[in-house]
Amino acid sequence: MLKRNNGRDCAIDFGDLFDALPSPHMVLDRNHCYVAVNKAYEKVVMRDREELIGRNLFDLFPNDGESGQRLRQSFDRVIETGEADTLAYIPYDIPRPPELGGGMEQRYWTAVHTPVSGKAGAGRYVMQNTVDVTDIVRLRQAASLPFRRAETQLLERAREAEEQHKALMSESAEFRRLFQLAPGFFAVLTGPDHVFTFANDAYMRLVGERQLIGRTVREALPEVSGQGIMDLLDEVYRTGTQYQAEARRVMIRNVESGELQETYLDFSYDAIRDTKGNITGVFVQGSDRSEDVKRQHRQRLLLAELNHRVKNTLASVQSIVAQTLRSAPDPATARKDIGARLAALSKAHNLLSAQEWASTDLAEIIGQEVAVFDPERISLDGPRFTLSPKASISFAMLVHELSTNAVKYGALSTDSGTVAVQWKEEPDGNLKLIWRESGGPPATEPAGKGFGARLIESIVSGEFGGAFNPSFCERGFSCIVTIEADKLRGVKVQT
Repeated sequence: MLKRNNGRDCAIDFGDLFDALPSPHMVLDRNHCYVAVNKAYEKVVMRDREELIGRNLFDLFPNDGESGQRLRQSFDRVIETGEADTLAYIPYDIPRPPELGGGMEQRYWTAVHTPVSGKAGAGRYVMQNTVDVTDIVRLRQAASLPFRRAETQLLERAREAEEQHKALMSESAEFRRLFQLAPGFFAVLTGPDHVFTFANDAYMRLVGERQLIGRTVREALPEVSGQGIMDLLDEVYRTGTQYQAEARRVMIRNVESGELQETYLDFSYDAIRDTKGNITGVFVQGSDRSEDVKRQHRQRLLLAELNHRVKNTLASVQSIVAQTLRSAPDPATARKDIGARLAALSKAHNLLSAQEWASTDLAEIIGQEVAVFDPERISLDGPRFTLSPKASISFAMLVHELSTNAVKYGALSTDSGTVAVQWKEEPDGNLKLIWRESGGPPATEPAGKGFGARLIESIVSGEFGGAFNPSFCERGFSCIVTIEADKLRGVKVQT
């Protein structure tokens, strides 16, 4: 190899230079296997390089105790971070070769671990410079040579420094664990490009377990670039002024589906400064408020819907009372009919309230209206069909009027009459409901329409544009109600 010195090239074999270093040196790969050793290292570990190269250090020099764990962790830190690491004092026994009597020899070391980059694509290695301080330790233990006091004091300082380092590392690891498991999300961004150097578990859940560490925000979360987030981070990094947001809407891409999902976040950005006060990064902290915000939104919608429904209900009550009073033959009958009709309205409201005014099932609406009758005399047959709040109220009134008519004049006015209710969704998109009475008196078509008949027709044809077809025959009363299914579900129909 060539090295330029004072304008001239001089030939230097750096392999020979490495081998001639007076202190022990060796190089490991990321799997802790020997890549290179010098003569001083061979001597101190009592092994030839042929026994070492390609072999795993922990296979040749096993140690399952604290010292072995510390040594392994130090190697891994250097490989992963690319930063040097020092073990100021570490006891680590090594096996003696058989020709030297075998067994284990107690040794004490100071080790400096330095990262070394390989060729392009070859990854990173770690070089160890080892100092065997066993003799100094033994002198300290013996305490019999006062003229070596300086060496023993130096060793004591090394041991104290190592203990302090271990305590700091332990404390740092505990803080890191607490941040990692915190319910709120945290992240550390470094440099003007905002590179992720830390993100806790809550942050990873928020963004969908992406690869963050070592990548910029723009690379790791490209979807936030157009939402003003990058401008905010740049401003905090430039000025050091804290930024806070409450329930801010941020669209985050779902890693699995690829779709953008709406989130609402409370968060703050704070500048990170070094010991000289220079800004080096941005600390991100916050919490996901999406469920709270969506719940509040649903409550506002529910309140608005409730106000709307109350107004409609009051209008319905007013109409029911006015028309019942006009058609009833006497006050007692009017009072009874009004009470029954308002009770039907109340039942439908109770059912909708239990469903947060979202929807009800047709079978439940019909079932609650005929629940007062003997179940042996009522049969219901039909698939599950969801009704909108408006349709739920209307169908409750419709079934109530049919039931009232059956009790007054039809099958339920006798001890043996029955009522069968069937419904199904037809291929043409209509819901067909059939009400069929049997076992009661013959049905005759009335000369005029009472309030009940007019109410049914206003619901079916007036509200939903459907058809009501009654039938009066010897067997009893029956009718067919046909309404477009989507209108009953509350789906807007294109005309």
